[in-house]
Order: sequence, then structure tokens, then C-alpha cells
Amino acid sequence: MSSAFVKEGDAQWLHEIGPSMNALLVFLQHENGGIRIYERKNYFNPTEGRDVYQMSDGLSYAKNDEGKWYIVWD
Repeated sequence: MSSAFVKEGDAQWLHEIGPSMNALLVFLQHENGGIRIYERKNYFNPTEGRDVYQMSDGLSYAKNDEGKWYIVWD
């Protein structure tokens, strides 16, 4: 089988990546076609009850109690 074929199941979901900021940055860069994504700011969001990370892709992300990333919809 040619290595040009993508194996089924290679895609990752946001909630499947590791809990580190570096894992989020690598995931977002891959999802955005290789364009570098960076953290614009972070702050404590009382509505979410946790730290929120606003990224250069225009979305904000936080980790749930299990350490899994999710998108915060403001």
C-alpha cells in the first residue's frame, strides 16, 4: 500500500489531544493548513469557571475537569 494514502482513523478531534498548550498549538496549526496559531490572551472566565485561552484563529479554548480541550462559545 502506498504511503500516499491516509490511514483511516488518523484524524484527531480536539477533545482527543493532550492537555498541554503545546498540544493545542500543534493541533490548531495542523487543522489550519500549517498556518501558525498563537495565544492572544488568557483570562479567567467566571461563567466557565476556568481559564480560557483566546487564540489567533479567532476561537477561545478551555479545558474541562478531565483536562480535555473544548471551544468556548462567548
